Amino acid sequence: MNKTWLTILLFTCAALPAASQTLFTYGNYKADAADFVRAFNKNNQQSPESKAKAMREYLDLYINSRLKIREALDRRFDTLPQITSEVDNLRSQVIENYMSDPETINRLTKEAFQRSQKDIHAAHIFISFNNSVGLTDTVSAKKKLAEITSRLAKGEDFMTVASQLSDDPSASINKGDLDYITVFTLPYEFENVIYSTAPGKNSTVYTSKAGYHIFRNLGERKALGKVRLQQILLAYPPGVDEAGKKGMARLADSLYQRLLKGEDFGKLAAGFSNDYVSASAGGNVPDISVGQFDPVFEKTIWALPSNGAVSKPFITSHGIHIVKRISLVPVVTNPADKQNTEVLQQKVKGDDRWKTSKDFIYAAVIKKQPIQRAAYSDDALWAISDSLFDGKSAGIGRSMTTESPLFGIGDTRYTVAEWIAYGQQNRYKSDRSGLKPYPALMDEFVKSSMYQYYRDHLEDFNEEFRNQMAEFRDGNLFFEIMQQEVWNKTQSDSMALLALYEKNKGKYNWKQSADAVIFFCSDAATAKTLNDQLKKNGQGWKKSVEKLSEKVVADSARYEWSQLPGLGKNIPKAGTLTILTINPTDNTTSFAYIIAVHPQPAGRTFTEAKGLVMNDYQTWLEEEWVKQLKKEYPVVVDEKEVEKLSK
Repeated sequence: MNKTWLTILLFTCAALPAASQTLFTYGNYKADAADFVRAFNKNNQQSPESKAKAMREYLDLYINSRLKIREALDRRFDTLPQITSEVDNLRSQVIENYMSDPETINRLTKEAFQRSQKDIHAAHIFISFNNSVGLTDTVSAKKKLAEITSRLAKGEDFMTVASQLSDDPSASINKGDLDYITVFTLPYEFENVIYSTAPGKNSTVYTSKAGYHIFRNLGERKALGKVRLQQILLAYPPGVDEAGKKGMARLADSLYQRLLKGEDFGKLAAGFSNDYVSASAGGNVPDISVGQFDPVFEKTIWALPSNGAVSKPFITSHGIHIVKRISLVPVVTNPADKQNTEVLQQKVKGDDRWKTSKDFIYAAVIKKQPIQRAAYSDDALWAISDSLFDGKSAGIGRSMTTESPLFGIGDTRYTVAEWIAYGQQNRYKSDRSGLKPYPALMDEFVKSSMYQYYRDHLEDFNEEFRNQMAEFRDGNLFFEIMQQEVWNKTQSDSMALLALYEKNKGKYNWKQSADAVIFFCSDAATAKTLNDQLKKNGQGWKKSVEKLSEKVVADSARYEWSQLPGLGKNIPKAGTLTILTINPTDNTTSFAYIIAVHPQPAGRTFTEAKGLVMNDYQTWLEEEWVKQLKKEYPVVVDEKEVEKLSK
């Protein structure tokens, strides 16, 4: 069963302590210091020495973002169908994580701490209760289980059996190998099985709603902790073809070469990465634990040898990645560490291990919104209930109607009609042995109403959920208004782009450049073979590449000398080849064939400069827009509060 690639957007990050305090005002609106600190901590991983400077720089970005979101709200973008639909969809997806019982929180937190101390290399065999056409077939499932357990009992290799018989679609490729997992990596039911299995042993058969599961503990190690990274992601757009992927691969290799020459990772991430959340933070992503992401991604990041090491481009199902290791964050080994305990508690609360009881919900509702019972007689209610349920004479129940109120929670009122609707579905005992007494049924109805009220008003009860929903909504509003005010205009205003180009022609110049073909080869041997062929007939490079099409990608264009692989400090000459340049991490190799040389700087045509012009126009549009917003919503910063937070 594949581990899920988690969205980088919604990470829970520890925040600096900050009381509810206004950090700045913008027009008639206030920005809370605690909200700013939470956003800063999520997007910045600076050392304490540089935190003050980073916080000051981030404050400017934060102010601009609040102005844009405020403008979107004032334009009622939050009522747009696509925005409301996406927010509602997210709410329905994540809300169950917050509807759980904290009664066992301490035990589960201690258990999570113990499990966090080691990583387990796990493998998995799955036997589905559904057959190939999607129908339930437990007989065939049991037969298959018997075959698998028999083969394993005879000592057959677990991975071989998994590749042949597991119903997990990925097993044919990964042989059931889940790679290393740690606490919170997998659903709690599976985590329990794996952490209860000794190294080198198979688990007992575990039965879930979906089918049978057998795990194997392939080995254990001391937990690696977390890794802090910067990332550039060139995400594959929907429906991308092979030509598109090859073009993205060329861009990735070009970025990698620029990084090797010392260009700033954060600037390249900001300019090229499609992971817009991390790109806006200079490529910084929240700390990554074992088992969170795609196995290829994880193997690559954990293989980086040292802080500052940069991976060469690698591919996952999401696109092409380049990552830089910033630092390792070791696992906390002190069980008394208060901050770590709080982090674990929050994870437990958002995990499926804490979904057993609803008592905490009832307590939370009663504390915040005590039940307000209406003035009615129980006897009258039971009488009208007999009449509506069973057609009996209403008697004293005639003093009530279906619209009569029974109780209220907050501003929500519950009537006889809702009580009858609940009773029609729930009045019989679970064993169908008879009817529940009315008082017991009423107790269930009140609790069910409290549960639903809590669910409908969760933002009022759970700060983490409220922050998550607000962050998602604001992100959608930010994207929508940026699309309208900046991005769409940049794409469509061709006259403005041309005017900007004409006004700043001197800025858009070629440095020393050359018309060339750059060859990206899958390995050094292929590169040498192609290089030898081109030495004999460089002009026939297209035919040579066609013969090696599965191992070579060629990109013909005009390049500045610094972009040509293998040129170094040499001066290019037409008809020559540059030196083979090998990427040490994967042996991929590149070199260039020089077609024509342009030794003197020259101006770019509008077509050649269009990408640069668009970037400049977009920057100008945004700057002018922000100036306008600051006039509409004048900003006043509490410098004393900024200073306090910086310390």
